[in-house]
Amino acid sequence: MKTYLGVDVGSVTTKLVLLNEDYQVQDSLYLRTRGKPLEVVQQGLRQLSQRLSGPVEIAGVGATGSGRYLAGIVVGADVVKNEITAHAVAASHFVPGVQTIIEIGGQDSKIIILREGVAVDFGMNTVCAAGTGAFLDQQAARLNIDIQSVGALAMQSKRPVRIAGRCTVFAESDMIHKQQMGHRVPDILYGLCQAMARNYLNNVGLGKEIRELVAFQGGVAFNQGMIRAFEEALDMKVHVPPHHEVMGAIGAAILARESIQRSGRKTHFQGFAASEFDYRTISFECHHCSNHCEIVQVSVGKQVMARWGGRCERWEVVGGSEEIPLAEAAAAAAAQPPCLVEETQPADCH
Repeated sequence: MKTYLGVDVGSVTTKLVLLNEDYQVQDSLYLRTRGKPLEVVQQGLRQLSQRLSGPVEIAGVGATGSGRYLAGIVVGADVVKNEITAHAVAASHFVPGVQTIIEIGGQDSKIIILREGVAVDFGMNTVCAAGTGAFLDQQAARLNIDIQSVGALAMQSKRPVRIAGRCTVFAESDMIHKQQMGHRVPDILYGLCQAMARNYLNNVGLGKEIRELVAFQGGVAFNQGMIRAFEEALDMKVHVPPHHEVMGAIGAAILARESIQRSGRKTHFQGFAASEFDYRTISFECHHCSNHCEIVQVSVGKQVMARWGGRCERWEVVGGSEEIPLAEAAAAAAAQPPCLVEETQPADCH
């Protein structure tokens, strides 16, 4: 059976999906990244291989998320795409006619505006963590409530209190104050859900034309209180697609399938044995021009698999090369000929 692997490496969670040729999810994993994206992707590959029943051919692989380049190296991705594209592709398949995507992850949140199946606009949260899954997780822990129980408790609210949601510090302070005043926990939790929905719409969704159909994706969509809060704030039905927590990985798998079928080439998938490779990463700063690019290098043994982070082609790897030790990297950068891009665009090499 032909399947397509999608990998979505985020700051908090890593998702892996196996999709068959009919776009049906055969298996999925939802793992904590724990600041170790390489190791967690390898862990995911091991778990998927152990759960497979019968012969399965991985015909294509796609990677997305903030750690998509690392994931792409580990799995041998045929397609590496940003999260906006991956989520838009997956939502269009599971919610035909979708025009607005609300996506809230562990440490970021985004809105994607689609028209006739094409992403025409998007917005993302800034450095503030208010309105993200990590903040909700933190507040649940502070209240000594399991995060899976927050939605059900919030739905019990009859008189939600108003929580200041523009800042994590103010929101937490407000919640503590409401507790001290004697408000019920369900009312405080639903007040927090309402505050997060307001914060999202007033920041991430500011200036965006939100039209039906609206799809809600990401791990926070497990929370029934958040769904209810968005429906009240928008006065619209909010659709939560199946497998909403792994939609980025699904989108990556769909993109890989389309790319392989369009090109007719064989996949670059490293095989499940890649879960046992000893990957090593180093980083160094290139001092050749005023950009001072931070270069990341991934290698197996002495073979460099990839480098990225530069604004020019100086450090690009094609087909692998011998590893450059960290101590020699800066000297090698200074010894190379001038950056051609720097001569015309010293502040912005492309």
